[in-house]
Amino acid sequence: MPNSGCGKFETLFPRGLSRLVILLAAVPTWAALLTGCHTYTQRLEVARRQFYNGSVETALAEIAKAERGYDSSRDVINLEKSIVLLSDGRAHDAELLLRETRDRLDTLEEKSMIKEGLSLLTDDTHRDYAGEDYERVLVRVFLALANLMQGGADAEAYSLQIMDKQQQIIDAAATPQGENPKASYQQVAVGAYLRGVLREQTHRDYDDAARAYARVVSWQPTFSSGRFDLQRAETGHHSEKGNGVVYLFTLVGRGPLKTEVAEVPSSQAMLIADRIFSALGKQTVPPTLAPIKVPKVVPRQNNVQRIGVSVNGGRMATTEPITDVTRMAVSQAEAMHDHVLGMAVARRTLKKGVVYGAKEVAGIEKGSLIGLGIDLAGVAYEATEHADTRSWSLLPDTIQVVRLELPVGDHLVGLTPLDHHGRACGPQVRHPVSVQDGRNTYVLANFPAERLTGKVQVSTP
Repeated sequence: MPNSGCGKFETLFPRGLSRLVILLAAVPTWAALLTGCHTYTQRLEVARRQFYNGSVETALAEIAKAERGYDSSRDVINLEKSIVLLSDGRAHDAELLLRETRDRLDTLEEKSMIKEGLSLLTDDTHRDYAGEDYERVLVRVFLALANLMQGGADAEAYSLQIMDKQQQIIDAAATPQGENPKASYQQVAVGAYLRGVLREQTHRDYDDAARAYARVVSWQPTFSSGRFDLQRAETGHHSEKGNGVVYLFTLVGRGPLKTEVAEVPSSQAMLIADRIFSALGKQTVPPTLAPIKVPKVVPRQNNVQRIGVSVNGGRMATTEPITDVTRMAVSQAEAMHDHVLGMAVARRTLKKGVVYGAKEVAGIEKGSLIGLGIDLAGVAYEATEHADTRSWSLLPDTIQVVRLELPVGDHLVGLTPLDHHGRACGPQVRHPVSVQDGRNTYVLANFPAERLTGKVQVSTP
């Protein structure tokens, strides 16, 4: 009977071993297919560029393209979409999407064992994205802002959720040994600020407002207006008779991105461990040629720093940060760096263990040509790893606010982007605002670069 070729293969590899070799050799192929050729940051590059250029509809179309075939990234892509919708004046649609995503992220905090196991055999990109800690807090911030644009019926509830969620995240990280890597997380002042603003508008609950503003002063001491807000609430005075208040919220600059970096010291340590283990063990392990990759949160350069505000042609004020999104993201990433690196090292160790155990079960002779081939497959397997660079990349650099007490009636508010030196760096945008006696009016605008993206929005009564 003619030799089909399988017999030659069986003579080279012991009985049953051929399947093992084929499986290990195939690992790099299917792992590469699962991982994908492009990182999340790269897939959203065109959408971000279009958004920053002010092309909102094109940005939405590009986001729709990016989400095809990436079910595990659905929630983070919805977060991106919510910023575009909110900036374009579609506050209701943005709130619905944010609320749905908030609930899913909360559910995903309860980790799936299957997904955890798969991520250890491949990389973190195969988990359903549950959001970073700062993202799970900020989704509630944007829920509050979106709701304010629609009358603010639920804005106070969202403001309480902001503070509660931050504390839940911190408390949940505590270990029985008394360690807590998240204890250094800075509280987000915007939640307390919104509660103070809403309590003050009742003209009754000044004590609640004062307590909220006291938190703002404590959590965000660089927010100079906080001291005046606290003093005003303590004296029980919202505004002069015949005046109302305009709260102008601005999203300023481009927020941080995640990028993939190689942890060289850890990779070198793994390489040394490989040599020791291969020398002393019954089998060799694949050498660490591919570096250990982890995500890094990177700030972006922003020319626009603040927004100058004029009313009826006269310069009145400048916005100031109530929440520094980039600093929040970077500091939290630094606090969790050792944990993330530890998981990456554990993953690499497990992969080497899989290869070592497979050779033991198959009875491979140490130093044999077959063993070398399996080690090469293992090297390729490790090379398919990617750091998880998924993140809410359309976040602003800072969330800023300014309070304006104005006479009742219609006013023309001008918004001018300012650079580091307080000089205009982009065109002014003007928008009418109506002020009611003793009431708050809320305005929202997004300046990711030197010009407005989307529309200036004014709250509905």
